[in-house]
Amino acid sequence: MEEALIRKKLGGVPGITNLDFNLMQRVLTVDHELPSTEPIIAALKAIDMTPEVISAKQGTVAMFSVNGMDCPVEENLIRAKLNGMPGVLGLEFNLMQRTLRVRHEPSALPSISEALISLNMNAKLMDMEAGESNVIPEPKIPWGKLAIAGVAAGLSEAFELISEWGTKPFGVDISTWKINGFDVLEWLPLLFAVLAIVFAGLSTYRKGWLAISNFNLNINALMSVAVTGAVIIGQYPEAAMVMVLFNLSEAIEAKALDRARNAIKDLLALAPEKATVLRPDGAWVEMDIRQVAVGSRVRVKPGEKVGLDGTIVQGQSAINQAPITGESMPVEKTIGDTVYAGTINDSGSFEFEVTAAATNSTLSRIIHAVEEAQGARAPMQRFVDQFAKYYTPAVFLTAILAAVIPPLFWGPRFTPPFTLRWLSSSSVAPAPWLFPRRSASFPAWPRPHATAF
Repeated sequence: MEEALIRKKLGGVPGITNLDFNLMQRVLTVDHELPSTEPIIAALKAIDMTPEVISAKQGTVAMFSVNGMDCPVEENLIRAKLNGMPGVLGLEFNLMQRTLRVRHEPSALPSISEALISLNMNAKLMDMEAGESNVIPEPKIPWGKLAIAGVAAGLSEAFELISEWGTKPFGVDISTWKINGFDVLEWLPLLFAVLAIVFAGLSTYRKGWLAISNFNLNINALMSVAVTGAVIIGQYPEAAMVMVLFNLSEAIEAKALDRARNAIKDLLALAPEKATVLRPDGAWVEMDIRQVAVGSRVRVKPGEKVGLDGTIVQGQSAINQAPITGESMPVEKTIGDTVYAGTINDSGSFEFEVTAAATNSTLSRIIHAVEEAQGARAPMQRFVDQFAKYYTPAVFLTAILAAVIPPLFWGPRFTPPFTLRWLSSSSVAPAPWLFPRRSASFPAWPRPHATAF
C-alpha cells in the first residue's frame, strides 16, 4: 500500500527516472536527473513519510553477469574484493540471476572489471542499454562423483575400524595381507580417503586457494586447511567424510537455488507477452504489455490470461486467481472489480482499465519481493558476517602460533602430530559460524507461487 502511494507521489516529480523498492530493508533507491534530492524529500514529507538519505552519490551503474557466483560465499568474496576500491559507490547482488550491479564512478570501471576477472568467476560486463540478460547454464551437479566419494569415505572408515578392533569380516583376516612387505590394511584407509577427497573435494581446494590468494578465510579455505591437516595427522576417515558431507551440502544448496530460479521463471511465464488494447481511433490492436500505459483499455476473451492489473469497466467473468492469490475456485468479477496480471479468464469476456504498468503489477511485485528476499541478509547473518570477519582470522592465527611456538620452547612434549592436530581442529572451528547460516533461507525460495500472497 505504501509502495503504491510513494510511486504515485514520486511519479509526478519531473526528473525521476526509476524507483527501486526494498520492502524488507525499507530502502528506496531513486534514480533521477535532479540537481538535488530536495524535491524528492519534499514529496515524501507531503505524504507523511519523512525519509533519511542514506547516500546521494550518483555515479554510473554497471551490470555484470557472474556465473561462478552460486552462493553467499562467493558473494562475500566479491564484497571483500570490491568494497573499499576507489570509485566503487555501491554493490547490489542477485544470486538467483547471478548478476551484480555496481554503482561506480565512470573512471573506475576498468579496475572493477579487472578485479572481478581476477576472482575467476566468469564475470562479464553486460550491455544494459541493449537489454542483455544473463543466460545461466543448468547446474552440473556431480552426483556420480559424490556417490563414489561417499562409498570411498565409508570404506576408509570401515577399514580403519577393522584395523583398530582386529575383526575378521566374513572370516577373512585382512591384517595378514601384504604387498611387497607393506601391510595392506594399514594403507587402505588412506587410499580410500584420498579417493574420496579427489572425487568430492577438488572444487573446494580450488575455491579455497582462490580465497586464500585474496586474503579471505572463507569456508572453502578453512575446509581445505582442516582436511589437509587431518590427512597429515592420520585421521583419514574423518578427513574424507568431512569433505564428502561438505560438498554434498553444496550440491543440495545449488539444487535449491536452481529450483528457486526455475520458480521465478514460472512466475514470469504466468503473464502473457501481449494484450489487446483499444487505440484512440477505436481499433483494437495487440501490444507488448510493457508498452501499455496506465489508463489504457484492454479486452480479455474467454480462456485468455490477464496481462496487466486493472479495474473492470465492461462485462463480467469468472477468473481463476489461484496463481496469484491461491484461491482454489474461480472468482466472479464484474464492473468495478480488480483483476490481476497472470490470472486466467475462465468464461466471459470483459474490458478493464489498466491501473499499473507491467513493471509494477502485483505479479511483478511478487517476483521482485522474492528476489529481494534472496538478496537481503537477515540481521543474524549480518552479525555473523561481521563477527566472523574478526573471529576467523584470530582463531586461524592463534592456531598457527599454537602449532609453531610451543615446540620451540618445550620440544618433545609438543610433537608435530599434536601441533598439526591443533592447527587442523582450530582451522575448522570457525566453520559452524560460516556454514549453517548459508542455507537457512533456501527452503522458502523455490515455491513463491504455491502460497497465497
